[in-house]
Amino acid sequence: MISNLSNISTPSSPKKAVSVIVTILILFFILMGSYFTVDQGERGIVLRFGAFQRIAEPGLNFKLPFFESVHTISLQTQVSHFKLAAYSRDQQPAELAVSVNWHAQAPELEKIYAEFGGLTNLEARIIQPRLPQAVKTVFGSYAAQNSIQNRAKLNTDILNEVSAALKGPIVIEGVQLENIDFSHAYEQSVEQRMLAEVEVAKLQQNALREKVQAEITITRAKAAAESVKAQAEAEAAATRLKGEAEASAIRAKGDALRQNPSLVELIKAERWNGELPQTMLPNTTIPFLDVKTNKSAD
Repeated sequence: MISNLSNISTPSSPKKAVSVIVTILILFFILMGSYFTVDQGERGIVLRFGAFQRIAEPGLNFKLPFFESVHTISLQTQVSHFKLAAYSRDQQPAELAVSVNWHAQAPELEKIYAEFGGLTNLEARIIQPRLPQAVKTVFGSYAAQNSIQNRAKLNTDILNEVSAALKGPIVIEGVQLENIDFSHAYEQSVEQRMLAEVEVAKLQQNALREKVQAEITITRAKAAAESVKAQAEAEAAATRLKGEAEASAIRAKGDALRQNPSLVELIKAERWNGELPQTMLPNTTIPFLDVKTNKSAD
């Protein structure tokens, strides 16, 4: 009797083991499927049977296993590169290399997923068709030479135009006009024009230098002439002063002689050394002596 019972319960033991294993596996998968993580810089789109439920923030999140799924969308900066052909205002063909930095807006994530399913489709349907046209529109308003000389302004105008054209669930952070390649013929003409401008500038510089040198020569000549004139005037003034002094002295001597007739004789006497002349003409008086003879009473 006992042996029969043992024979009956033995086959059910493997089934129970399998059931326990299956149950453990189911619980494991349920546990594993009930949570998820979202990286920083991303947001999770939680769907229940394909319908939007909520936005999951970065970190550990929970969901209903088997019923809810999660799709992440990045909020970090995305970069799109373009190479396109365009014409300037003066009909010069050019190859443009443009890059645009952009990112999705957090409040628009539901719309982005609903309309595009992700950033890849958004870029293909919004950025790629609209950006080249916006760049061509702005570049076509610039002459070829101005597009090079006013590169910063051109880049700013392109940014404004692209931001307006791509206005929507994304934010345009910046647009860089990385390179402008004009045709070889145009680049040669620019090079020749620049060489001509350099030559003209060189001639103008030489002419200016010669003008300055001429002005320096004239200035030096004027300075020398002024110096000679000043010296002549100084000499003339000195001569005039000397003449005036001599004339004044002569006038003073004349006045003195008129007032003192005997002054001449006094000066002669003062200057006479006491020696008589060795030779004298007949009937002449001895110089410097005025001897008066006293007659006797006889």
